[in-house]
Amino acid sequence: MAHTVVPAAEEILDREYPVLDKGFVRLVDYLGGDERIAQAARVSYGAGTRTVREDAALIDHLLRNEHTSPFEQVVLTFHVKLPVFVARQWIRHRTARVNEISGRYSIMKDEFYVPAPDDVALQSRDNKQGRTDEPVPPEAAHATIARMRDDQKAAYESYAALVESGLARELARINLPLSLYTEWYWQIDLHNLFRFLSLRLDPHAQREIRAYAAALLEVARKVAPTACASFERHVLGGTQFSAEEMRELRCRLEGGAATLSGKELERFEEKLRSGRQT
Repeated sequence: MAHTVVPAAEEILDREYPVLDKGFVRLVDYLGGDERIAQAARVSYGAGTRTVREDAALIDHLLRNEHTSPFEQVVLTFHVKLPVFVARQWIRHRTARVNEISGRYSIMKDEFYVPAPDDVALQSRDNKQGRTDEPVPPEAAHATIARMRDDQKAAYESYAALVESGLARELARINLPLSLYTEWYWQIDLHNLFRFLSLRLDPHAQREIRAYAAALLEVARKVAPTACASFERHVLGGTQFSAEEMRELRCRLEGGAATLSGKELERFEEKLRSGRQT
């Protein structure tokens, strides 16, 4: 099978897509695109055996029915610059290959993430691992940001002094905060990228990692636009109902009495209202 060249992907190779205040996502390399997905599904060789419309219909069918292996034929390699706390959430997705900068060998840069004032919010009363949707007043936000910057400056000055004293880098680095920026190469196939995006574009995911997920999707659209369109239509724009929720939905369509209550009803109503914007 000849190497698949996707012109739109070629145009953005090595282009940095800015994320947060100092981070970025860039496409380093890719293997395959929409055409490769269709070819793998048909187990055929050579281009031009089917029309673009037929390929699109096939790809949509594959994704809608969760035939995942053809999507694994497309592989993307990203260079990502991100805060350490985002990286620790990100690395929980174990279906990729990662090579990260090492503070044992390299002097870490004086670069730290500081949230924008509109992103500074109080702890949510309902969500134990998240913040409220409303930012704090501007004065409080700027005071918080100033405190973060002061702490980051002090931590880096201490780190730099320890390195200058000759202390081993692997020891000097250990007091650096989670806001420090790191970098890695991250390679993943399209099927597992879609799984990553379905979780990290969810409104319940932390705002900072959602920003990276949005950038990844923007890049993936250049590599496999038809597959991404199907993913957005059926996964990001869709939802799944449990057996109990399906009974509730049928009752509503038939004008019957509600079958859910309490938290189950709240979750069902949220699914009906949800719609992820990317």
